[in-house]
Amino acid sequence: MKKRKPLRVPVTRGLKDIYAMDMHAAYQAAVACQFNVVAFGRLAAAIMVVRSSLEAHQTRLPDAIETLDAAIAILREVRKKGDETEVWEISESERPVVLSGIEMAEQCIGTLDVALLAQTAANLLQRA
Repeated sequence: MKKRKPLRVPVTRGLKDIYAMDMHAAYQAAVACQFNVVAFGRLAAAIMVVRSSLEAHQTRLPDAIETLDAAIAILREVRKKGDETEVWEISESERPVVLSGIEMAEQCIGTLDVALLAQTAANLLQRA
């Protein structure tokens, strides 16, 4: 019997909007000096899921993983500072890199499928 390829269900506009809202709302909280650990978690999780999904999907989008890795590196520093001081902030000099990561994640999410995002999120949650 011939093995069937798994059904690829593209990311819907609604799911893309949910990811975008999580990332942009958290970023805007940082800009408005209202950033906290919850907003940080939502932003970091969304970017990490997209980045890890792109890697598993072997994306061909130029600079996608590098741009997301740069944003993740900044977010790791933000987390380190937040854990040490309980002050959660993305400095003005860090914001352009994080915003580029958010924009890249939004651009890339449409190239992924729902099952891949769900499986990647579950894998990341299990490792955390």
